Amino acid sequence: MDNLQVELQYFLELFLGGLTKGSIYALIALGYTMVYGIIELINFAHGEIYMIGAFTALIIATVLNIMGVNHAALVLLLSAGGAVVYASAYGYTVEKIAYSPLRNAPRLSPLISAIGMSIFLQNYVLLAQTSNFLPFPKLIPEFEFLEPISHIMGSSEFTIICTTSVIMVLLTILIKFTKIGKAMRATAQDKSMALLLGINVNHVISFTFIIGSALAAVGGVLIGSQMGQINFYIGFIAGIKAFTAAVLGGIGSIPGAVLGGLVLGWTESFGTGYISSDYEDVFAFTLLVLILIFKPSGILGRNTSQKV
Repeated sequence: MDNLQVELQYFLELFLGGLTKGSIYALIALGYTMVYGIIELINFAHGEIYMIGAFTALIIATVLNIMGVNHAALVLLLSAGGAVVYASAYGYTVEKIAYSPLRNAPRLSPLISAIGMSIFLQNYVLLAQTSNFLPFPKLIPEFEFLEPISHIMGSSEFTIICTTSVIMVLLTILIKFTKIGKAMRATAQDKSMALLLGINVNHVISFTFIIGSALAAVGGVLIGSQMGQINFYIGFIAGIKAFTAAVLGGIGSIPGAVLGGLVLGWTESFGTGYISSDYEDVFAFTLLVLILIFKPSGILGRNTSQKV
């Protein structure tokens, strides 16, 4: 019986760990899938926006600490809010500089521009900050009501899961019931018809980049607080994993991005827990290969036919 309880507790730890990791993947994957759904472009600089959000929160938290502001909730609110605003501005700027001028260019051109922007942002932060890992303050306070289960779920994990759930509800409401959400759906379905109906397609695309960047910044703040350190390269790894999650769920599908993130998180968690942590990335990309072989459109993706 004792062994069974130990095994059950270990299983729950892996399950909740995978849920936490999958929630972060989902937040970042939403940016990929929203942009692809609107303009059919993979924004490979999205991971760097996640990284910039984390660095912005670190800088704000450090300045507040120097100023003597030590109230945990206030520091978290100001740091996360500043990161969201700054990352959103970056997302908007990246879209205007790297993608908007290539709106009608061959498909390869914006792809190369996206990769170039990713490399540029990486090296920009490298030169502006450092190549070393920097300590990230624990912005999320400990919750007393979690003490009985603190060995399974901590305050960081609880906050990440709850934040992702709330954001998903708000994003669903935004897309289904607001004017800009309807414009986004119309633009995704047919840009030419949306223009004829008076929708400002460029405005919709910019807004999509802003929302995706804001979600990535939230993920950067949460994972930075949980891990306790960041560096200029975290955006590349997280971006690749989130892109994998988006493809798993079905690129262009918002529920698919969330499902793909969770499936990827659980796959990595259980794979590393029961087999070996050395193969964490192998588990993730093996799952991706299997999905692409047996269901290329993703778990919730729909097969589409193109007329030639």
